Amino acid sequence: MLKLFTTGFWEAVARIILRNKIVILTLILLATLFFSSQWKNMRFSNTEANLLPDEHPVNLIYNNFLEIFGEEGNLIILGVQDSTLFTVEKLNAWNRLADDFKAYPEVDLVVSVKDLQLLTKNTSLEKFSLQPFIKDSIQSQDQADALQQSLFNDFPFYDKFLFNAKSQTLRTAIYLKKDIVNTSKRKDFILNTLQTKIDNFKAKTQLDVKVSGMPYIRTLNSQLIIEEIGAFIGAALLVTSLIFFMFFRSVRATFISLVVVCIGVMWTFGILGLLNYEITVLTALIPPLIIVIGIPNCIFLINKYQREVNLHGNKVKSLQRVITKVGNATLMTNVTTASGFATFMLTQSKLLKEFGLVASLSILSIFILCLLIIPIIYTFLPFPKDRHLEHLNKRWIGGFVDWMERMVKEHRVTIYAISVVLLAGSIIGIYQIKISGSIIEDMPQDTQFFEDIRFFEKEFDGIMPLEIMVDTKRKKGVMKLSTLKRIDQLEQVINDIPELSRPLSVVSLVKYSKQAYYNGNPKYYQLPTSQENNFILSYARNSTSEVDLLKSFVDSTGQYARITTFMKDTPTDRMERIEEELKSEIAKIFPAEQYSITITGKAHVFQKGTKYLVTNLVISLSLAIFLIALFMAYMFRSLRMIVISLIPNLLPLIITAGLMGFIGVPIKPSTILVFSIAFGISVDDTIHFLAKYRQELMVNHWKIRKSVYAALRETGVSMFYTSIVLFFGFSVFTISSFGGTVALGGLVSATLLFAMLSNLLLLPSLLLSLERSIANKEVLKEPAINIIPDEENEERY
Repeated sequence: MLKLFTTGFWEAVARIILRNKIVILTLILLATLFFSSQWKNMRFSNTEANLLPDEHPVNLIYNNFLEIFGEEGNLIILGVQDSTLFTVEKLNAWNRLADDFKAYPEVDLVVSVKDLQLLTKNTSLEKFSLQPFIKDSIQSQDQADALQQSLFNDFPFYDKFLFNAKSQTLRTAIYLKKDIVNTSKRKDFILNTLQTKIDNFKAKTQLDVKVSGMPYIRTLNSQLIIEEIGAFIGAALLVTSLIFFMFFRSVRATFISLVVVCIGVMWTFGILGLLNYEITVLTALIPPLIIVIGIPNCIFLINKYQREVNLHGNKVKSLQRVITKVGNATLMTNVTTASGFATFMLTQSKLLKEFGLVASLSILSIFILCLLIIPIIYTFLPFPKDRHLEHLNKRWIGGFVDWMERMVKEHRVTIYAISVVLLAGSIIGIYQIKISGSIIEDMPQDTQFFEDIRFFEKEFDGIMPLEIMVDTKRKKGVMKLSTLKRIDQLEQVINDIPELSRPLSVVSLVKYSKQAYYNGNPKYYQLPTSQENNFILSYARNSTSEVDLLKSFVDSTGQYARITTFMKDTPTDRMERIEEELKSEIAKIFPAEQYSITITGKAHVFQKGTKYLVTNLVISLSLAIFLIALFMAYMFRSLRMIVISLIPNLLPLIITAGLMGFIGVPIKPSTILVFSIAFGISVDDTIHFLAKYRQELMVNHWKIRKSVYAALRETGVSMFYTSIVLFFGFSVFTISSFGGTVALGGLVSATLLFAMLSNLLLLPSLLLSLERSIANKEVLKEPAINIIPDEENEERY
């Protein structure tokens, strides 16, 4: 009964589509106009991707830190390492460049050598005061030489902050206003003002200025993402259309397919705008994904139409059969693909939820568009010419099918042996996979800003901020000498970790105060003794300037202190060991009953987010496998068929994971997506094959061998066509300048190629080897969903 209902349903759908062509095309046009009107709501993300849920403890700690000390990711740094810098003309030009930035409303503070302040002791007033290191422009080379000598020898407080005394690299710090850091104003300032002024400065002085800092990196990174969206869409359209044309040799069919997927891309952007989602590094992948996934839909539908026309020459009957016989199968395959993406919505990551929702809706949308537009357009077109049908009889395709059949018939043991060897080798490779939590690993490594990141890592030991917040649990507890000594001990621990930069905290300021108390002698840059502390603090209490400097390191109540360090690009496992080492030393230095210490900062949040995301994606993949297994159970009503169908789809995932281990591709947000995407797509071939196989069993009176070979010949060509399109379609992502996107494209392509071979060789081999177990009506019961409607013998093709 359900079978008849399903067949009748698709016959009714076919009648509705073919009898209401103009109405449906008008509705599609109106829907496209509606989605196009939503494009105005699209916006590119101005904030960093937070991979953690809002209520995650790591996020709560970070937000608490921001409430106390404000935004920490608002620093842009300029650097110069050049022996000619300390000449009158170039040093003045460098100082003027820093002064020029102070005039812009987006800038909160600029700190350069020109702004360097000398902390001096005023004995008569018993207080400290700040005096500018450079009062006016430099007039002579002798003055420039004296400044150079004094700068790198007398101010340890500023070492590794404004300069590197060892390499004599100078640095200028530009602090953006905190309220624009996560807005489009940041992008406008950096792209239009900052870069222009620096380019002009470089042209005039011939100095190689390095630029970095989180706002700068984020802006240029997002700009590249924007540029690549267009490149991906164009490349995906070009590659898939060329392959499509090579298969069908029809400009008409190719053009129709391009129209369908282009409308699908327009709907995808409309869905993004309608949901008011930001375009992130993940959602930017969806439009080209829709092209790559949509073209195989077109192949199935157009190939079926041309086969039917070639069989009986009736165009209307052919189009009706396209909908009734391929519609259900295409729906099921698109639903399984969408389900693979939809599992991302079950994670706790906002980034993944949005990606999963938009991708799954877009996949279902492209199915609807293909099913409606292709049959309707062909009703208006003339009967296909003989040259449009030549591809149906290509000898090389027949040779490929003959090879598959021969392998399954004569070399099943070889197929199993190769599968076992690949499985064993892949398991070995899996144990070599590492997890990467690097912020910069996926960034374009051939860009200038990436080279600048490496420059600052070398000269200043990192640019990714890592913060340690000390809660003394009482007001004014920070300035107690016992607390300062404990912070100093912790700073010594940080100094001994090569991946972390020299820390900056209130301790550095107190040490500088002692140096100032002893008339600027750098050998006194150290914490005061108990006796000295009373004198020095009395000077500090009388110094309003000192209080202003203190704001950067201590909150207004004196209860909280921050220790700021910067981290080099560090692997996740090493970062975890560093955190454990820091926590172990913190527990020894700071008694828990007196102090509460938290580790936070953007570098820490990103590393924790990566690990959290990887865990969630593993859960997502497991859910995808489980849901699709349930789907197969519902369709085929057979536990054995579920196992048989999952084996050829899980094996390619395991092989890809092993390959990642052997070639050194780490697990990270971009590469973990490979498995869910590839599994959701590759299982489509299994559904097509098993559906056709079951139909052949009915026709051939449960003769397994005859049914397997018939199903292999029938579905092999379409599976080959679609797999080739998918392989080259996903290969488009390898043109990206982002390492993660390149890895995603390459790994998905490889996985789908493995999946094609697995479904065409291993799956039929399993069916033949287990024929006694599955060759009865009790195992292969009437399916809950009749994927491919049964055909009359005289109508078979």
